Amino acid sequence: MTPSGGTARTPSPTPERIALVVDSGPEINDLIDDVLTSEGWRVQRVLDNQAVLSLATTDSFDLIITGAKTHGAEDLELLHKIRSVRPHQRLIILTEQFTPGDVIAAIREGAFSYVSAPFQRYALLEMVRNAMASPCWDDGIEILSATPDWVSLMVRCDSVTADRLVQFLNGVREPVLPENDREAIVQAFREILLNALEHGCNFDPHQHVEISFLRTRRAVVCRIKDPGQGFSLEELRHAAINNPAGDLIGHTVVREEQGLRPGGFGLMMAKKLVDELIYNEQGNDVLLIKYVHPGSSQVA
Repeated sequence: MTPSGGTARTPSPTPERIALVVDSGPEINDLIDDVLTSEGWRVQRVLDNQAVLSLATTDSFDLIITGAKTHGAEDLELLHKIRSVRPHQRLIILTEQFTPGDVIAAIREGAFSYVSAPFQRYALLEMVRNAMASPCWDDGIEILSATPDWVSLMVRCDSVTADRLVQFLNGVREPVLPENDREAIVQAFREILLNALEHGCNFDPHQHVEISFLRTRRAVVCRIKDPGQGFSLEELRHAAINNPAGDLIGHTVVREEQGLRPGGFGLMMAKKLVDELIYNEQGNDVLLIKYVHPGSSQVA
């Protein structure tokens, strides 16, 4: 009963979110259905990209997921056509066959994400959750320059954009790069990127981080430069990155005495995952270097 004596209002039901999904075969279909239905989505499945185009240009869908059996180029053409009608359509590209250059093309065309096999439930689940996390999602990653060996980006300082960029990197598959090395590079990059967003930008979406990826015959190099004032080497001495071996929390005592929260675990992890971690004098520009075997020079 309300104070006026009327009947209490029933809360408005949450609008049902609808995903248009291209058939990928029983195994992947079940995986996608499991992820989407667990998050309260309704799935509408179609046979191919042509069916997607017919529906998406006339009806509105919260998310579109392409079929894993199509090539990235086909899905990029589909995305281009859809976004000419619906500029902010969220679309995730699934593909079983990674093609060098597709990741950069996917970013340029405004794909929400690009996923190459093998597909993992937790990664798909995070993408589905992120897909609706921010109403302003498709202007956060700008490609400044891109060649097979050197890619430069400007990335908005928010966590959703960071997650999208990391997932694009996860979609890159280089046959000559051992899987363990690839995972180490991506994980180290994520830690340094989040550190830059938190301490350099305070997660201010009006600021941007400069990022570069370089691939030489013998190394992969990631550069992250944030707009912050950086930090001093003295500050690093009281962070986890400089704890003695076997003493992971020694720095917390010093930081607590100074009124600071524990810090440096991300830097410590990144330092262990790559071969070299180099900061500039100001402390707002960092290089991650991982040495690899000679091979293909294609980054993304």
